[in-house]
Amino acid sequence: MNDHSEIQNRITLLKVEHRDLDIVIESLILAGHTDELQLQRLKKRKLQLKDHIKLLQMQLIPDVPA
Repeated sequence: MNDHSEIQNRITLLKVEHRDLDIVIESLILAGHTDELQLQRLKKRKLQLKDHIKLLQMQLIPDVPA
């Protein structure tokens, strides 16, 4: 497996985790969950995942000479 495939697989896994976190956060909010610290941690993790996904996606873009 080459680096491109490994990066793509990692992106896919991170997107699944990001989507799962979104579902958990929405469920907690709709259920009237009041543990703001837990919600804040979940949202922070979700943002970290998004940033990591963007970073990996940038690695897939070939460098273009200026």
